[in-house]
Amino acid sequence: MRHWLIRLVAVALAIAVLRVAPSWWCGREAGAWLDGEAATQRALAEELVRFEAEDDRVRARPKADRFEGEWALVTHQMTALGLAQLCLQHPEWRARYVPVVTKAAVKSFAPEMRDFGTRAWHGEDALASLDGPHGHAYLAYAALALGMARLLDPAFPPSVAARHDALIAAYERRLLASPTGLIETYPHEAYPTDVAAVAAAIAVHGRATGRDHRAVLARWAERVRTIQIDRKSGLVVQRMGALDKKWHDAPRGSGTGLAAYFAGFADRAVADQLAEALFAHERTLGGFGAIREYAAGWSGAGDVDSGPVLLGVSVAATGFALAPARALGRRDLFTRLYRTTALFGVPIARGDRTRFATGGAIGNALLLAMLTSGPERAP
Repeated sequence: MRHWLIRLVAVALAIAVLRVAPSWWCGREAGAWLDGEAATQRALAEELVRFEAEDDRVRARPKADRFEGEWALVTHQMTALGLAQLCLQHPEWRARYVPVVTKAAVKSFAPEMRDFGTRAWHGEDALASLDGPHGHAYLAYAALALGMARLLDPAFPPSVAARHDALIAAYERRLLASPTGLIETYPHEAYPTDVAAVAAAIAVHGRATGRDHRAVLARWAERVRTIQIDRKSGLVVQRMGALDKKWHDAPRGSGTGLAAYFAGFADRAVADQLAEALFAHERTLGGFGAIREYAAGWSGAGDVDSGPVLLGVSVAATGFALAPARALGRRDLFTRLYRTTALFGVPIARGDRTRFATGGAIGNALLLAMLTSGPERAP
């Protein structure tokens, strides 16, 4: 009888350890990220500095394939944003990181980085058609990075600044003319998330230059609330008609998560509204949290926006949700989401650098931006 009790206690303890240990192990760095612990942040930042230096050495022209081109642009853009956010949080790091912020941002704006968009628009280059009606919203990702670089770098190249000003002026004119608050990314394809990047780029441009963009940002925010959000779930519709408001896709977590991050630069109330809707779609298991990709009543497979969708939850939506969770100080939620990110991302420390092994350069760049997001500080 005594031996039976000992075995029972041993099994119970083993089950308890197996239930608690994985979540503890995967979440052990969550608090450091949430609290802005310098060594933890700097280790991932240095990995992206290394990436940009290596890219300088072996840089190849990105393919005109849409998805590979988008990934190349976003890798440099998110590197710039993540490092810029760290410079705002740690002013003493500016000498080290501001030059890399500018370099990565300018790379994302290079002609070869938008070949995929020029091809999608049948040979029409975004910067050669600023007076035209076509949206070219994909280039807002680069425009946002440029704005953050200009906010921090007094030596920002004037020639690039002039082209940046012209692009922002075109975006402002197009948004004000749009009845839906949407402009197209590609022909007949408007993505509210990309337009949130447009709004973010306009807002940061205003902070960097002192120009007043309040009218266009207020109009964008009103259109997000009344047209671009599914009222039942609160999630952003992934793809819509820019003029007719028709849904071309479902309300989805991946688009909402990234839109909440971008909205944080442009309108805090919109960002908070999107964040709360996103958080309502969390699923938890054993201390791990993940965000459902599709609103109730909708379903679908994973794609380039969401990444793999497993049991209804999305890799991208979960990673993007880290940014608003940190910005809003939601410690328990952030910790659960970080555990899942670490479980599948596999952080590896090597010397003074840390990288997430499974996502490649774009995964590391995205996570640096999401894990350092927060209410923007003055430069």
